[in-house]
Amino acid sequence: MITLTDEQQQIISTSGDLKVNAVAGSGKTSTMIAYAASLPASTRILYLAFNRSVKMEAAERFKSERLKNVRVETAHSLAYRRVVHYHGYKVRTTGYKSHELVPLLGIRAGSEPLLEYILANHIMRLVAMFCNSTANEVNELDYLSTIADEQSRTFASQHRGTIYQLARIFLAKMNAGDIEITHDFYLKKFQLSRPQLPFDVILFDEGQDASAVMLDIFMQQSCTKVIVGDTHQQIYAWRFAVNSLQKTSFPTLHLSRSFRFGTEVASLAKHVLGWKKHIQKETEVLVEGVANHDNQAVSSRATIARTNLGLLLRAIDFIEKHPRKKLWFEGNVHSYTYADEGASLYDILNLYNEEFRRIRDPLIKNMKSLEDLEEYIDKTGDVQLSMMLEIVTEYGNRIPGLIRQLKDQQVTPDDRDTADRIFSTVHRCKGMEYDDVYLVNDFMTEERLLDTIEEYGETNIDRERLNEEINLVYVAVTRARKKLRVPAEFLPEGFKGGDVIVPYGKPREGIDINMKGIPEHRAKARDEKTSDPSDWLTEKRRKHPGAYRKWTDEQDLDLTLKFCEGWPVDQLARHFERTPGAIRSRIQKLELQELYGISLS
Repeated sequence: MITLTDEQQQIISTSGDLKVNAVAGSGKTSTMIAYAASLPASTRILYLAFNRSVKMEAAERFKSERLKNVRVETAHSLAYRRVVHYHGYKVRTTGYKSHELVPLLGIRAGSEPLLEYILANHIMRLVAMFCNSTANEVNELDYLSTIADEQSRTFASQHRGTIYQLARIFLAKMNAGDIEITHDFYLKKFQLSRPQLPFDVILFDEGQDASAVMLDIFMQQSCTKVIVGDTHQQIYAWRFAVNSLQKTSFPTLHLSRSFRFGTEVASLAKHVLGWKKHIQKETEVLVEGVANHDNQAVSSRATIARTNLGLLLRAIDFIEKHPRKKLWFEGNVHSYTYADEGASLYDILNLYNEEFRRIRDPLIKNMKSLEDLEEYIDKTGDVQLSMMLEIVTEYGNRIPGLIRQLKDQQVTPDDRDTADRIFSTVHRCKGMEYDDVYLVNDFMTEERLLDTIEEYGETNIDRERLNEEINLVYVAVTRARKKLRVPAEFLPEGFKGGDVIVPYGKPREGIDINMKGIPEHRAKARDEKTSDPSDWLTEKRRKHPGAYRKWTDEQDLDLTLKFCEGWPVDQLARHFERTPGAIRSRIQKLELQELYGISLS
């Protein structure tokens, strides 16, 4: 049995409803096990886990402690038995894709390119919003207010009636069993049934990540309720998380001591959370690092990024310098090359090369150019496709070879611990810890936060999304056990660094890409044809606006002549106002090297 701290003892000795705010690495699961063990063996306890992986880990922990009166479930597993089995529904293992909804709902093409697919994308998002909300009807929701990008919001506003009508039809088809239902749908149906669960105590883990519908099911219960989590680790608002700890009025206790890291990392974590004073009322931050890792060898090294794009750029840079090092990607490298909608980097690369027959994804297959993809991204606000497009325009036809090399250097899951470097986005490594952590410079900084507030004004900023951007930095920082390498701009003024926290770079240096959640930034940069000098990728687009235009016969002829004259790629790129990758791609498409026996220079 573990020795409990005074904070843990206080939690265990408290009766009645309770919320526990637990910092990263503070032993919250151990505390909940001790809490359950302190209750009479006849007490019926439900441990409500956020997802399946947390459920499996918790079930093993409770089993090892021989706590037979604890049942471990997720909200979805509870709902599955009550809804799916009872009604005889068939569940779709993966979500519906835009191209599937078009024939399913009879969405007709209009005069606008890809209109039916853009509508389908908005319909899916509205249905997902409803299924994760406490609303009784779709019409109660203000979907437009959730769209940050101005052009996407304008499109949704123009087609609001159609989007809402078809969302209701989609839900009705699932409810009638005419089509397979989604996991979100049966959880929503469960919540609307107002279930009462047969337990005396419910322990709700990772409460900061719960959706409104999960929280409502929990709050409906008449038993003793304990919700546990870290209010500063909410990073899933884009999946409809509502930070349930802040929305419950239970008495609050804290687990403020982290057994993962020491005082230096704890100090930096507090500094980062201190940025919140710029967007909300300043609150006390309780984080204490009590771990001591002196003289312990480093066994795991990880690179953590805010985005897939930032991570892949660093991973590519790493393998070019270290072609024999062993890698591991949290979630497998395969998952970083696909969007939720199903499109892969290769589909976008084939669109880039106008190799239409080789495109597999039905959505991308209906596009005739990168301009079509750009328009789809603009009118749907699809962040994943936007990032994948950036990768394709940056690396062009080098992508297959680079991805192949990443896969070749990646170890098997059984050999994960032998990897020389682990790569992960912050979302995929939540709950993980590593000895030595390097943070890619694509996160929010205090300077950029202040710039955003100044640009949009105190009344126009999206405080919830900016709050989540700060949380992402906090979660990333607190993955480190022994050493943390961070951009210098993360650190307090005058901080010189040391053996534990090692700064790199200078302010405004490194990969600095658009932050999802800064309102209208992408649309504003596009419409005004300007961008923040620090916005590395948007600046590249601004300098090469022709990179997305189709090549004309005249341009192909001009390219052929200049290529034969020996113009180097960089000079050709400047002449045609395109990226070097676009030039190499067109030379390959026209087979100029093979035809004229000339190598690229």
